[in-house]
Amino acid sequence: MKKMDAHAHIGDFGGWAGFSLTAEELIKQMDEYDIEKTILCASNSEHNEEVREAYEMAPDRFLPLVYVNPKRAEVTLKQLYHYIKDCGFKGIKMQPLSDAFVADDEIVDPVMEVAQELQVPVFIHCGHPPYSLPWSIALLAERHPNVKTVMIHMGHGHGVYIDASLKMARRLDNLYLEMSGMPMGCKIKEAYETVGKDRIMFGTDAPFHHPTVEMQKVLTSGLEGEALEDVFYNNAAKLMGV
Repeated sequence: MKKMDAHAHIGDFGGWAGFSLTAEELIKQMDEYDIEKTILCASNSEHNEEVREAYEMAPDRFLPLVYVNPKRAEVTLKQLYHYIKDCGFKGIKMQPLSDAFVADDEIVDPVMEVAQELQVPVFIHCGHPPYSLPWSIALLAERHPNVKTVMIHMGHGHGVYIDASLKMARRLDNLYLEMSGMPMGCKIKEAYETVGKDRIMFGTDAPFHHPTVEMQKVLTSGLEGEALEDVFYNNAAKLMGV
């Protein structure tokens, strides 16, 4: 079964994480687990060049996202136009938790406006208070209904946040869900059946999670056949225009 990983990183993750992953190592892992393409971002907003180099090395394997910190407004706008227009990046990544901004803060609006202008999706970390809760991401998506907004981790490890991610996505048809790090396989099936068949996507969050763990959550979710193909590949491919 073809797979597209809707969320992975390369780079050096020091501090509490204490590990790293190169583009070459990621491709080896993709080959081992039959992952055809990966939606790729850096370790933080300072290392987009690593992703550009990876994309130039393997343009058929990676769909790059430009990682931005909207608190650095002038730098962020330059990054967005440069990487998307000049380097062919396919979308935008933000991490409210690590960069310490609330997802629906007004400082995020210029990023969303560029996303709408350039017609690219926005991927936002979801599931940790106080910055990256599903309600805040939903308020942002509601203000920008023409921007396809992906809640990465769809609430992560907290049952209340997972439930809220599904509820918010049912309200707003521009909200999409990516399931890496979210432990409840049954919620993948629930998302497919109640949010939309094309709005729930497989991801690994490499190098933080192993592909086999994330794959098993999809395989044991209760979905079968064509539904599994949608979650593993078709939905991310449709979102990214592959």
